[in-house]
Amino acid sequence: MTDRPRRPKQRGPHEPDPAGTTARRAALRLVDAVLRRGDPLDVAMHAAAQGLTGADRAFAVAIASETLRWMVDIDALIDSATAQILPDDVKSRTVLRIALAQLLVLKSPAHAVVATALPLVAGGPRRLVHAILSRAQQDEWRLPDRATLPLPTAERWAEQWSLAMVEAAEAGWSAPPPIDLSFAAEPGPDEWPDAISLAPRHRRLPRGQAVEAMPGYSEGGWWIQDLAASLPARLLGPGEGRAVFDLCAAPGGKTMQLAAAGWQVIAVDSSAKRLGRLSDNIARTGLAADVVQADIRSWAPTAPADAVLLDAPCSATGIFRRHPDVLHRIEPRQIAEMAVLQSELLARAAHWVKPGGVLIYATCSLERAEGEDQVATFLNHHASWCVDPVRADELPAGIAPDASGFVRTLPGLLADVGGLDGFFIARLRAP
Repeated sequence: MTDRPRRPKQRGPHEPDPAGTTARRAALRLVDAVLRRGDPLDVAMHAAAQGLTGADRAFAVAIASETLRWMVDIDALIDSATAQILPDDVKSRTVLRIALAQLLVLKSPAHAVVATALPLVAGGPRRLVHAILSRAQQDEWRLPDRATLPLPTAERWAEQWSLAMVEAAEAGWSAPPPIDLSFAAEPGPDEWPDAISLAPRHRRLPRGQAVEAMPGYSEGGWWIQDLAASLPARLLGPGEGRAVFDLCAAPGGKTMQLAAAGWQVIAVDSSAKRLGRLSDNIARTGLAADVVQADIRSWAPTAPADAVLLDAPCSATGIFRRHPDVLHRIEPRQIAEMAVLQSELLARAAHWVKPGGVLIYATCSLERAEGEDQVATFLNHHASWCVDPVRADELPAGIAPDASGFVRTLPGLLADVGGLDGFFIARLRAP
């Protein structure tokens, strides 16, 4: 006969919350902002984590991120332990989600998880929450080897790509990705001995290091940038003093790449806050770029450039490994809206390329509507433009152009060394 879970002790009205409750309460607000309002996690963080110390803030974000990453599987465990299914939007389910993420993913001490979960359901079913968390410990609940994708995403990607891609995506988002660094110049052979290099001016490090404490941060010789995100600028080659418009440029990884490669960069973005980060990065690295705050739907340059790099606003489903909230927020409606905007921006950007110049179109999306379909529509309406096919020797080992000369990085690529974000890149040539 198994022991029944003890009835949770009722706290007095003036008894303070257990230590650590504040960070968990912030995590609860973060998850609620993503699921209820559709806010991006990094946007919600500014409001939900106000007043927290650096360590508590990081812990709250870690709890929310792992809750969202493993939510489908955590929900299955919760539903297996209740006679009646808890509605998706009740607070007790969200409290159980973040508590189980701590127990099963972050491996937080069980007593701390239970003690800090119960105050979060004040006025709610505390006994139910306590009983389920007790059962999780008694039955030694475990999560599967791969975090299950939300069903709408899995169905959409299986239709567009394959079931194998869905399985690779699940494997890829089951843990945060490694840290990729881009360098203004190739590091020396004895530098970064614990890193691997997958391309020139690139190093990959294991997750878990504090960026500001890493060697060379203050000197500005490198910046954080996933290898896939570095490909669009790589495909423009050396600048040799020529002009390039970096459109939708913030936070500035591609701007710094282009400047380091000898381009005269005009970086344009509509967000003053994001441009502030770009300017800080430019200052830290000692590189040079002209920075313009403008909406490119209404802005226009005074003269065309030799090249344009349009890293277009998109659904961002390709960066789901580091932003697990995206797969809980993005639906076909948002993808369609983004595709309309991309079409407008691509058509405008085409007017700003010199004759014979190059236009790079890129999105960090795993949706064909924002990649292959977008370029096909553009070429149908701009018959004098053509694809400038990407060559295999322009890309890092393990990445190859497709039959159309485009670059499409899908989950599963370079999986043995940490994988890649999902990107689409097309290089187009002006008439």
